[in-house]
Amino acid sequence: MARYDYDLFVIGAGSGGVRAARIAGQYGARVAVAEERYFGGTCVNVGCVPKKFLVFGASYAHDFEDAAGYGWSVGERSFDWQTLIANKDREIQRLNGIYRRLLEGAGVTIFEGRARLGEEPHSVVVNGQTVTAERILIATGGWPELPSEPGAKEYGITSNEVFHLDRFPRRVIIAGGGYIATEFASIFNGLGAEVTQLYRGHQILRGFDRDVREFVSEELVKTGINIRYNTIISRIEKAGDCLMASLSDERQLEVDAVIYAIGRVPMSRGLGLEEAGVEMDKGGAIKVNDQYQTSVPHIYALGDVTNRVNLTPVALAEGHVLADRLFGGREERDVNYDNIPTAVFSIPPVATCGLTEEEARARFGNVDVYRSNFKPMRHTLSGRDQRTMMKLVVERESQRVVGVHMVGADTPEMIQGIAVAMNAGATKQVFDRTIGLHPTAAEEFVTMRTKAPEPAGDED
Repeated sequence: MARYDYDLFVIGAGSGGVRAARIAGQYGARVAVAEERYFGGTCVNVGCVPKKFLVFGASYAHDFEDAAGYGWSVGERSFDWQTLIANKDREIQRLNGIYRRLLEGAGVTIFEGRARLGEEPHSVVVNGQTVTAERILIATGGWPELPSEPGAKEYGITSNEVFHLDRFPRRVIIAGGGYIATEFASIFNGLGAEVTQLYRGHQILRGFDRDVREFVSEELVKTGINIRYNTIISRIEKAGDCLMASLSDERQLEVDAVIYAIGRVPMSRGLGLEEAGVEMDKGGAIKVNDQYQTSVPHIYALGDVTNRVNLTPVALAEGHVLADRLFGGREERDVNYDNIPTAVFSIPPVATCGLTEEEARARFGNVDVYRSNFKPMRHTLSGRDQRTMMKLVVERESQRVVGVHMVGADTPEMIQGIAVAMNAGATKQVFDRTIGLHPTAAEEFVTMRTKAPEPAGDED
């Protein structure tokens, strides 16, 4: 008779949790998963997937304008927010069903409700029922946070609520300068709103390559987004049907919505982790070793709740590797955290893989940089004032390409392929020997030959 009810109990049915549960189930393990909100987690429901639908919707405004240069007369245009949201909701519901069927197909027992660790080791309490498991996986992800400024929690919203707004806000403040803030600034701007993006620092997209940050901010301003640096919201008050936002520079803005995208926190509270002895950092992120094991050996954690590399494909990879190790006899399996491609789906989009120029210089000392800035072929007829920037960072001694960065149309699609070459150790000479696909922007990556001048200083 089995000592435990389950071999693995997963708390959280987001990307990482579902992948771990499904693969473990396919190996024959007795698996259960508990989810209190929706299957697929943030990415499927209030993250990557619905965001991309909104980006597609926003992009049409630019496409309609560009069409005139190619002989098209588009005529009168109108946009209906409710239609976009309803169609998005229908697709998300379909995806929720797919996630559920994937789990059921792997023989996973599903608990719909909030789960927490029980008082006894190896126990989990969900919906008032206590079950036991040999191993427990915490995969609860992260959650957007609101600041403590007066009115922020009462009147501000986050990316979670944006996808369910009843009506389209015509004047919007986006607070933040990271991925999510920059993407929503482009979305609402493209859909016709008057957008002001506020950032407390001197340049958006902290952590990205300096050239990328400077270039994309210039391109976003061209599209009509008002970016204000070194500025935050000090207070939000109700003003009739609108909101009045008082800013740190003593100005006031009357808007219809204030969207905060200032960061996310691990969803680790209320799970009984402290009582069980699971070690966390001061921000609530669960500490794990290279086996995804917490300070309590039978409890594991992965994905955004560990606050390491907070990307959906990383959580998927971690969940798969953990199941392989625990139940598939593949102890050698590991996740490659090098050269992880990532994208910001702004308009225009940003995509990068590998090290920034600044990181490469700090790590290797001597690097060669190749940079290109040009007007894309599409806009020679459209007349749009939009440019593309591409950049290669090469470690000088080995000539290995250690960083690739781009701002421009179709960027994420290109960088995914280049990431394969980088993980294979491609050198600049390999890029040089590769014949370009003409006429494309992508061919620029294999035709850049002139090194950029060395930086004059170390200014940030």
